[in-house]
Amino acid sequence: MRAPLDNQIKSLCRRVKKADKNAASELLKIYYADIYSYLRRLCGSRHDAEDLTQQTFLKAWSSFDCFAGRSKFSTWLYRIAHNTFLDWLRKNNVGTQSRPDQWWQECIDQNPGPFVNVAKYQLALRLYESVDQLDESKKHVVHLHYYQGLSLRETAKVLNIATSTVKYRLREVFKILRIKLGFPETGLKQKQTIPIAK
Repeated sequence: MRAPLDNQIKSLCRRVKKADKNAASELLKIYYADIYSYLRRLCGSRHDAEDLTQQTFLKAWSSFDCFAGRSKFSTWLYRIAHNTFLDWLRKNNVGTQSRPDQWWQECIDQNPGPFVNVAKYQLALRLYESVDQLDESKKHVVHLHYYQGLSLRETAKVLNIATSTVKYRLREVFKILRIKLGFPETGLKQKQTIPIAK
């Protein structure tokens, strides 16, 4: 399933390099929701996330000649989004702050599935809140690897760190979450997926 999409992305990238606006529009359609979702979780504001997503794509199009294809296009795009977010934080002197409960409830997937009972739903809320209170380096690893579904290697490339550092930060995250949520050592395992916010 993945290969046809990968081939389509590579083909679209080649066309964008030749100034094909339709190909750029296709890439935008494919990746807009994912990039917006990533930035929405980080900045906590719909308006700011929309602005940051637009900035991300503008930067991507203006520097497309720099995309050499050594990594996936999505990894390159997430790196631009990550740096755009960091620039926004510095420029606006925005600190990490907890989101209101309504924001977390909007994040949770309302489809039937892992949140069919109240206990699991409440656990998801507590997890989202706990993740939001992590320091920036750990939070970005969680958002990229668990919420955006990037591999350990892709997460490392986006953050410009070693894969071993990503693994270390994830181990630290699980230790912190176990303590915050009161789980025993085996109660929250790293192999488990943190509930995904859509």
